[in-house]
Amino acid sequence: MIEIKNVSKWYGSFQVLTDCTTAIQKGEVVVVCGPSGSGKSTLIKTVNALEPFQKGDIIVNGVSIADPKTDLPKLRSHVGMVFQHFELFPHLSVTDNLTLAQIKVLGRGKDEALQRGLKMLDRVGLMAHKDKFPGQLSGGQQQRVAIARALSMDPIVMLFDEPTSALDPEMVGEVLDVMVQLANEGMTMMCVTHEMGFARKVSHRVIFMDQGRIIEDCTKQDFFGNPEARSPRAKEFLSKILQH
Repeated sequence: MIEIKNVSKWYGSFQVLTDCTTAIQKGEVVVVCGPSGSGKSTLIKTVNALEPFQKGDIIVNGVSIADPKTDLPKLRSHVGMVFQHFELFPHLSVTDNLTLAQIKVLGRGKDEALQRGLKMLDRVGLMAHKDKFPGQLSGGQQQRVAIARALSMDPIVMLFDEPTSALDPEMVGEVLDVMVQLANEGMTMMCVTHEMGFARKVSHRVIFMDQGRIIEDCTKQDFFGNPEARSPRAKEFLSKILQH
């Protein structure tokens, strides 16, 4: 579903990604972790071309992002993205947040978009809040609306960029529950997260990054169950997080 081939990226003279290569199969859940500043969020944003890259290629469902002929807005419409800070439109109701992109990008009629949006809102357990505005919701509720909005577009893959890091601890669980449900239903997911419990429970593979490079790319069993076999940097990371 996603092939990342030798991707490198620079900001000016500073290299943020170095020769990153991995592949994500249909139905696979891959967690990307590592220390702050390791390039995790940059890598996930290159997958739907929110961040350009200077070298290599990324192929999503057979379509090359590096190919200048690729219709990027069309490609993005199939790739659900959930950000750290929700990115809902504050001046629109929850219902309008759910239907706007379906109408503008997918060309759906208003009734069809509404039906699909409310179905997804129900799926994340927030039907009672359909007429509210984002500012009237808690952070956890806003993030669940953001997930429902992404799902309304019928994505072939879902990207999550630290979806719980801006939330109060009490709200993290309600967002992770929705993500666990999606994973169990076979949604292809690439998720940048610090939630190692989620990684252990749901992921098939773990990618560990440091200083813009993919240092580890292995099954979750190998990553968590066999820390001695990991690289020194991953071992150090694991020793810090597994103590708690």
